Amino acid sequence: MIRFREARAEDVADVVALLADDRLGAAREGSDLAEYLGAYERMQAEGGNLLIVGEDDGGIVATYQISFISGLSLRAARRAQVESVRVAGHLRGQGIGALMIADAEARARAEGCRLLQLTMNASRDDARRFYESVGFTASHIGFKRELD
Repeated sequence: MIRFREARAEDVADVVALLADDRLGAAREGSDLAEYLGAYERMQAEGGNLLIVGEDDGGIVATYQISFISGLSLRAARRAQVESVRVAGHLRGQGIGALMIADAEARARAEGCRLLQLTMNASRDDARRFYESVGFTASHIGFKRELD
């Protein structure tokens, strides 16, 4: 049975391994754990920016990040931004992703959010089908710009 909880510093290496466990992540994640631990510490200090892990039999098998954002648009709707959604490769297709999204939705509702949103790489066809199957609508076009 998968149990979702906030990540601890000792989980960071397992989370990074999940992030690197696909064709895109393998090319963009690094091996310097200190970098990731520093980012984890900054996330902890920010508040409203949580790293969540899915644990099964003591092992980390899933992860996502959720950030809570207050804003003025949509009649001052508070929203939750979900990022870095990953399930261990050998467990994909077994319903863990749907459980993870349900967990994110429950956390968002508890924070007073009226909108759950995410972005994904446009080349991830399987991910798109999954997100649509759990109720997301591809309603916007997203843009990113790397800053040097």
